Amino acid sequence: MLIQKTDLPLTDILCLDRIQKKLPVPVAIIRHLRRCGLIEGRQPNIHVSAVMAQATASKAEYILTRAQDDAFYARLITDYLTQFGNATREEIDKLLTVKLSEALDEEQKKNKIANLLTNMRRSGLIKNISSRTAPQWILAERVQKEIPHLQKECRKNSEDNQL
Repeated sequence: MLIQKTDLPLTDILCLDRIQKKLPVPVAIIRHLRRCGLIEGRQPNIHVSAVMAQATASKAEYILTRAQDDAFYARLITDYLTQFGNATREEIDKLLTVKLSEALDEEQKKNKIANLLTNMRRSGLIKNISSRTAPQWILAERVQKEIPHLQKECRKNSEDNQL
């Protein structure tokens, strides 16, 4: 399709074919294709650019391999927490794993989710109300509303223990 729809040299077309098939390509060729705007991504997760995906009628595959921005994933988590109140790490993994780029392996997906949760926690969007080994995530604004209730509960429990 590239030969018919573009005026690219045959060498570029063959290299793009190798990239789509996840075969090794020399670094110099990768630099050249990137400068021409024909590929995107970091090694080893290189994929054809949107322009090439449109020319080859592989737009859906392009969207599945291209990473979304962190705001997209953060929005999914906040929507989930708004709807259901809280989420365990397993629930968040189940929510995001299918949405993350297919170019990432399982370990990279887990690291991406961990980094995203850390960034959201540090920015004050979410809060862990449980332990590090078994986190229970809630929206930070919800924490603010529940703190007085939790404090009363803690006082009541401590008074009961003193009796």
